[in-house]
Amino acid sequence: MAERPVFMPQLEGDLLVRTCMVSFVWSPGLAMVQKQKSIRSLHEEAGKQLNINAVLEISTKSEDHLGVELSAFSLKYSPVGKQDDYFLESIFQASKVFENGGPYIDIRRMPPSQAKQDTRLTESGQLVGFRSAGVDWPLIPKTAFYDWLYINIIHTTQEYGERLKEYEGFTDIEFNPKKSVNCQAHSAALYVALNSRGLLNEALSSRDEFINVLQQFSTGDTQKSSSNRELF
Repeated sequence: MAERPVFMPQLEGDLLVRTCMVSFVWSPGLAMVQKQKSIRSLHEEAGKQLNINAVLEISTKSEDHLGVELSAFSLKYSPVGKQDDYFLESIFQASKVFENGGPYIDIRRMPPSQAKQDTRLTESGQLVGFRSAGVDWPLIPKTAFYDWLYINIIHTTQEYGERLKEYEGFTDIEFNPKKSVNCQAHSAALYVALNSRGLLNEALSSRDEFINVLQQFSTGDTQKSSSNRELF
């Protein structure tokens, strides 16, 4: 047995994202088929334990094409007027500021797997914050910068927003809250909650507004928009 969180957007009340740990049968092994067995088991148990049926796995292991597209390893940001595009995961890694260096902007051009393994990310001391488009982001609230980055990028594609509304919960089979902080499934749930409540434009207008909106509510963590704005 294993446990993974299911993130459920809340459309009313003082909670934006409800996070519930669900126990399920884990299929060991690194093969895609094993990961997908685990995902199916997780979603079946989510239906039984949480009484929800429409659950989307967001990762490269998802059996739903939308879930793969919305993975940080697949999702891309294309700056307006430029031919370049960057993977969300690479932008996130390139935005990190450490006590002895960073942000290492060149990382944004790397494939996600290479970006995560860049040795500078582990040899520059403690992480102290993030810097994106000249704006510094603090480490608290814990997931604020990652959520802001993820939500900004999916907000540029209207189709994603409409399709995400169809789901009651989101998962990421690779995310273990005991080992990691940021999760794309949480970001997707937060997007649905903000969008459904009419708070999205306000939240995405600036760093301070985004943090203010999060602090007005609870995101369920163990804690005026322009889609043409430069993110990095």
